[in-house]
Amino acid sequence: MIMSLKQELNDCYMYGEIISHQGFGPETGISMREMIKFDLLQFLAYLIDRSSSPTLYSEISFIHQYLGEYFTPNKLVNFKIERTYDKSFAQNPPRSLTYFAKADLSGKSAYTTKGFSKSRFLYNVYMKLGQEFISSKREASAKELECFNTYTDMMEKYIRDLKLFEPGKGPIPAGKIDAGKSNSKDGSKSNASDKLDGMKGNLNVKEFSEEELSYEDLMKELNTLVGLDEVKKDIKSLVNLLKVKKMREQRGMKQPSVTLHMVFSGNPGTGKTTVARLLAKIYKCIDVVPKGHLVEVDRSNLVEGYVGQTAIKTKEVVESALGGVLFIDEAYTLTAGKDGKDFGQEAVDTLLKLMEDNRDNLIVIVAGYTDLMKEFVESNPGLKSRFNKYIFFKDYTGDQLYDIFMSMCDKQEYAPNSAGKEYVKEYFEDRVKNKGDDFANAREVRNYLERAISRQASRIVELESVSDKQLKTLTKSDLEE
Repeated sequence: MIMSLKQELNDCYMYGEIISHQGFGPETGISMREMIKFDLLQFLAYLIDRSSSPTLYSEISFIHQYLGEYFTPNKLVNFKIERTYDKSFAQNPPRSLTYFAKADLSGKSAYTTKGFSKSRFLYNVYMKLGQEFISSKREASAKELECFNTYTDMMEKYIRDLKLFEPGKGPIPAGKIDAGKSNSKDGSKSNASDKLDGMKGNLNVKEFSEEELSYEDLMKELNTLVGLDEVKKDIKSLVNLLKVKKMREQRGMKQPSVTLHMVFSGNPGTGKTTVARLLAKIYKCIDVVPKGHLVEVDRSNLVEGYVGQTAIKTKEVVESALGGVLFIDEAYTLTAGKDGKDFGQEAVDTLLKLMEDNRDNLIVIVAGYTDLMKEFVESNPGLKSRFNKYIFFKDYTGDQLYDIFMSMCDKQEYAPNSAGKEYVKEYFEDRVKNKGDDFANAREVRNYLERAISRQASRIVELESVSDKQLKTLTKSDLEE
């Protein structure tokens, strides 16, 4: 890993020199190499938590090893105070990243040999350097992880907003040529392109293997879900913590305590099952579970009406989920019986034992209404000790429901006309303002769309001839409830 990271740092310096020659570097006397290194030093200083590492010896050693700079403890503290204590530090992208982005957006700067924009490559180095920096310590503090997430989230948003984050999907036009800078249509190459190809054999491509790209696709899918901002933040923080934990495990270091069993709380239709499915796959990509499958069950899949049968049924379900994630929807129904005649408690007792027996090969997520899930967890000391991480799923706003509706239409090849869109916006705003206890969020949207499609079918089925556009279009009359 050391040689890999050092090589990627050198590649960053090389890319910085290339874009500087292309006219995108700083106009002052500082070189791009010096700017990149200085920005990285500030980033590492920002991550330092003095309360968890008073001597700073491991931090000083890491900085010297990777960035070639030596600090005394006092100088490092003064550097941190001078450069990173202002709140604006974590709100603005590093200067070097802004130059990389300008080069990418110009169309003059070719993508890296890994298929990413140079901006994304620099972001990846920040991610890897920060993770290595934190994992190199004996113990990582929550504050350091929070700082890491805050800063890298800011960088990611900056690159995503410029549409430079995804591999091969930036604004650089296909086949665009800048003389002396990129491949020509006849296959000849310029000096800059030759220089990149010459470095190709030294670039570490493990990070961009199929498995890692699959992880990127999953995180992209999570990020594109409508709303759920706090949920996404919680999941990303947990995943980063698990990745660092894995690094420490591989090096024989002590492992931070991480709770993987979780409670997803919120009203119906807020995306709990969708996120659980993605999380199971993400866990597989980062080697938390070997299979990454999700087994979705409710009370009916666990409880039988005869003595002893519930334990057998629950055991079968748990065994089917080993190596992956068991998702129990409406889990509070397992402890709903208060008179002792319900077999739900038998399912809970069996589940707790099997969770302990398979603690390294099973993750359990329980889900349901917020208040009822709190009662469920507090009903049993065993549940309370195992489920102490809660992720809350908020109800969607009217605008978010409209976005979900449009996404569903797009997937099913339907398109509301302009009058229909205006009606849908007003309809969901009104639904949110006047929602009752039975409001089902995205399920409301799905049911509403199905009714609209049914009305559209009744409208056009009697027509003598129907165009493709008519088959796709939902009018206001189709959408009116």
